[in-house]
Amino acid sequence: MLEFPEVMARAAQLEKEVAGKKVTAVLPPNKPHKFCWFNGDPNLYEERIKDRRIESVSGFGIFVEILFDNGERLAVNDGVNVRFTDSTKLSKTYQLLIIFDDQTALSFTVAMYGGIILHHGDYDNEYYEKSLHAVSPLSEEFSAYYDRILAESKPNLSAKAFLATEQRFPGIGNGVVQDILFEAGIHPKRKLNTLSQDDIIKLKESIVTVLEEMLKAGGRDTEKDIYGENCGYQTKMSKNSLTKGCPMCGGEITKEAYLGGSVYYCPKCQPLIK
Repeated sequence: MLEFPEVMARAAQLEKEVAGKKVTAVLPPNKPHKFCWFNGDPNLYEERIKDRRIESVSGFGIFVEILFDNGERLAVNDGVNVRFTDSTKLSKTYQLLIIFDDQTALSFTVAMYGGIILHHGDYDNEYYEKSLHAVSPLSEEFSAYYDRILAESKPNLSAKAFLATEQRFPGIGNGVVQDILFEAGIHPKRKLNTLSQDDIIKLKESIVTVLEEMLKAGGRDTEKDIYGENCGYQTKMSKNSLTKGCPMCGGEITKEAYLGGSVYYCPKCQPLIK
């Protein structure tokens, strides 16, 4: 799933590969997906962006958005995989395919769920709006924003719930939160009212440093880039590291279901303080 580091890295890759290119064809799904959402009929996407050029690509929150020279915007969210390829080597299945004048192409697929939204700056969606206006964790404004959101949050919220639910921090989801909490030494289930001032500061610092490392490496090794290659950041707490043991103490990593997803943590380095 695309989260902040992958969104920003994918946007940069796409900007490099497709900015300035002219669309020659747009193909609707060749295998419909029950949990892939469009803005209107995807069969009509072609008439809206065919023969148009891509002006730029941006990333924000959980969205990557492509801007065309007629003002149309194609936004994809965290559940959509985007691949850049030669148009002669296309995926067998896709939910949308864009072919360019140089015979390269972008294919969009959805594994679990996701949206491929073509709009003209008028997409009325809560998640899109929150992502569009989100304060970047890597911006100067983030520290004050973090402090405000913490002050407004219920004291009995868990650390995971605080960071990864209710779109308080768009782009920080169940994936990146694992290493953020590990670096901060905080158990995913630990309540906010048990955090010391040092814990609060360390958590804020961990958000910034971990996301910077992830972005610098092009995203987490649990995800793939637009070329289909594994991203470079080696996750410390994920399905990829579960059997390797804690990188800090060498102890066994625990995996359990919590708040609609799996959490990974080291019981010794991230004790559950009540």
